[in-house]
Amino acid sequence: MVPNEAYQYAGIVQLLLHLKWTWVGIITSDDDNGENFVQTMVPKLAQNGICLGLHEKATSFSQTIESMKAEGVIQNKAAQLTKSTVGVFIVNAEPQTTIWLSWFIYFYSVIEDVTETSIGKVWIMTAQWDFSLQTLQRYFDIQMFDGTLSFALRSNEVPAFRKFLRTLHPSSEKGDDFIRIFWEKAFNCLFTDSNKSRESEDPCTKQEKLESLSGALFEMSMTGKSYSVYNAVYAIAMALHKIYSWGAKHKSVMDKGRAALPHLQPWQLHTFLQSISFNNSVGDTISFDENGELAAGFDIINWVTFPNQSFLRVEIGRMDPQSSQGQTFIFNEKIITWDRTFNQVLPLAMCNDNCQPGYRKLKKEGEPFCCYDCPPCPDGKISNQNDMVECSNCPGSQYPNRNKDQCLPKGTNYLSFAEPLGMILTFLALSFSLLTALVVGIFFKNKNTPIVKANNRDITYSLLISLFLCFLCALLFIGWPQPVTCYLRQIAFGVIFSVAVSCILAKTITVVLAFMATKPGSRMRKWVGRKMANSIILGCSLLQASICGVWLSTAPPFPDMDMHSLDEEIILECNEGSITMFYCVLGYLGVLAVVSFTVAFLARKLPDSFNEAKFITFSMLVFCSVWLSFVPSYLSTKGKYMVAVEIFSILASSVGLLGCIFSPNAT
Repeated sequence: MVPNEAYQYAGIVQLLLHLKWTWVGIITSDDDNGENFVQTMVPKLAQNGICLGLHEKATSFSQTIESMKAEGVIQNKAAQLTKSTVGVFIVNAEPQTTIWLSWFIYFYSVIEDVTETSIGKVWIMTAQWDFSLQTLQRYFDIQMFDGTLSFALRSNEVPAFRKFLRTLHPSSEKGDDFIRIFWEKAFNCLFTDSNKSRESEDPCTKQEKLESLSGALFEMSMTGKSYSVYNAVYAIAMALHKIYSWGAKHKSVMDKGRAALPHLQPWQLHTFLQSISFNNSVGDTISFDENGELAAGFDIINWVTFPNQSFLRVEIGRMDPQSSQGQTFIFNEKIITWDRTFNQVLPLAMCNDNCQPGYRKLKKEGEPFCCYDCPPCPDGKISNQNDMVECSNCPGSQYPNRNKDQCLPKGTNYLSFAEPLGMILTFLALSFSLLTALVVGIFFKNKNTPIVKANNRDITYSLLISLFLCFLCALLFIGWPQPVTCYLRQIAFGVIFSVAVSCILAKTITVVLAFMATKPGSRMRKWVGRKMANSIILGCSLLQASICGVWLSTAPPFPDMDMHSLDEEIILECNEGSITMFYCVLGYLGVLAVVSFTVAFLARKLPDSFNEAKFITFSMLVFCSVWLSFVPSYLSTKGKYMVAVEIFSILASSVGLLGCIFSPNAT
């Protein structure tokens, strides 16, 4: 006549999950029933992510009384329960367990001399529990169980039940001993014909009324257990009626048409009971499933206690596996009255606090799986929910905020004309280009003077014009990357610088050949002239142009967005297309520079009339130094600063060539 206990186990788990309680304790009796409860309950808890923080076994009544004599035992047990991090206890509410628990809390309050009998825990009682089990403990403060949640057998108010209870009175007639004993204990009195001592009890007047008793001693409403007995009697009556009706229709089976009810065996009821389905006097349908168990669920009750030993049962939910709407678990936490120590705030039951957004769960070694640390998310990752096991990456266009709990849009990173660094580099590029144009103008104005003619006028013009273009090509690296600028910037840089270095190489070789041609009988005279210089400039430049042509035809540069190099910005850049070809261009420039430096270095000690080699040597030393330092600097920077490094190298090397070769002292 009770539902399958599996529904109760499932209901406890659903209740814990609904209230997000993952760190609980269990109190059971110290016997086989308690052990079976633990073996059944603990795996179900673990499967649903709930840990067992403490398992307490209730000793037998005699052992409990014996332990109460030792004050230290109670204090140790009190410290174990009250100081435990477990705040929610599932109590397998066998009479032995509930008596042990109430006696323990009661004597703890006496020993500690406190008026607060609550120890700040939430009790979840199984369906065996009822305040009526505490009738022998009239002096216990039932407020120790204020806010308790319990599973209870389904019950209903039976008509005329209260009226029937009001008619009950003890009688001296034979057969009323149970009522007499209960009456004496409940009202703390003795009847005149009682054999018990009358030292403290008043005489029973038989005028006492049951409704005057507190709910902890006697309830005027029908409890779930009484309702089950009530339905059991009806079920057996219906089964007997069915047997009698069956016998009346099958007189051949009965002895002369009379049903042999006096000889009916209990097992003969089974077949008829299993098929019974009826509505009782309250209107509830009573039926059994295929296993012969009551087809019903459990109510979830919130117990609200008061100082006058009265209480209220508040139905806050139910576990109904037979629900036609598929809602097997129904729960309303808003109407729960919690123990006063919680100030009507939902109690927490966790091994540790939740990991807040920005942190992740990390299991503690040697601890239950519900216990974990909360380290912050690694750089570049976020967690935007509580108790995330792993932090997640932001999308490529976003980055984590400082708290690592949300993603923010990334800004753009490129060298703009409007920012201070872009303005400075633009100003320098334009200033040096104007200075170069001024030098060109001076040379052009004095083109027929001996000094200009002696300084290889055509090569000088080519070098100055190439330097002028070098300064201007730096402007291609500034601003929003466009397909045209990306296509031209490295190509223009490589070709123009190749022309400039080729001019210096041609100038140096011309100086060397001119010196050698001054020797008597030298055959070098035929090599001195424009043809030789132009061939060097054209040949070296065309080779660099060929490398750039291969680059453009295979993997040309293009505008690109680098989402990952910087945490908070998207780098707008010109992707080189082929980094190999880029370093081929740089490498070829390096070869030309080294050759020019070597030739100029070897020619540095020529007579004073050919001392231009000294200044070329120094200019190429500056040029090589700049570009040797460029490579590590370029590789170690990102975004607009990488572009700024290349622009600075272009300007510095160009200024070095212009200053060392065309300064007043050099000329």
